[in-house]
Amino acid sequence: MTKTIDFYFDVGSPASYLAWTQLKGLTERTGADICWKPMLLGGVFKATGNSSPATIPAKSVYNRMDMARFASRYNVPLNFNPHFPVNTLYLMRGMVACLGTPHFDNYLQAIFNAMWVDEQNLGDVAVVADVLAKAGFNPEDVIAQCDDSAIKESLKRLTEEAVERGVFGAPTFFVGDEMFFGQDRLGQVEECLLAN
Repeated sequence: MTKTIDFYFDVGSPASYLAWTQLKGLTERTGADICWKPMLLGGVFKATGNSSPATIPAKSVYNRMDMARFASRYNVPLNFNPHFPVNTLYLMRGMVACLGTPHFDNYLQAIFNAMWVDEQNLGDVAVVADVLAKAGFNPEDVIAQCDDSAIKESLKRLTEEAVERGVFGAPTFFVGDEMFFGQDRLGQVEECLLAN
């Protein structure tokens, strides 16, 4: 039986980005598959009464330092986006539109890198269109899908599902019913996968 990791994430979360950079290696070591669960982190915060670490000055300073340490440990680039926080509603709708298609990985890579490596202003539709075009997408098609009622409903459902499962932030992983919060719990996720 194939092991599966449910990965709840939002591209506006630097911790989600860091987790994403490590998932390929984790799946190779464990033989697990990723079940991608894009969600709207703002919706999760609202439903759970949680808030971004960026809203608490001391926590924000520490969080940036901690993320930089992990980026160094993982040997991956991480630049704190000067446009943060960005409303990720359309970005995550685009993610849902690509979910289950051959274009999903390309979309995920383009958006994560634009946000957390290239420091692009992904709150600007023209910038997003340029990022998508450079990644080989037709921006008009993607943007049109983001306004599709089925895509909107799917993102809403995934976000509600996350809250129902106990998710309060991003990234959150599930191995079966075992929940792990934060990219710094990837070691525990791997141990759980290898133990089962």
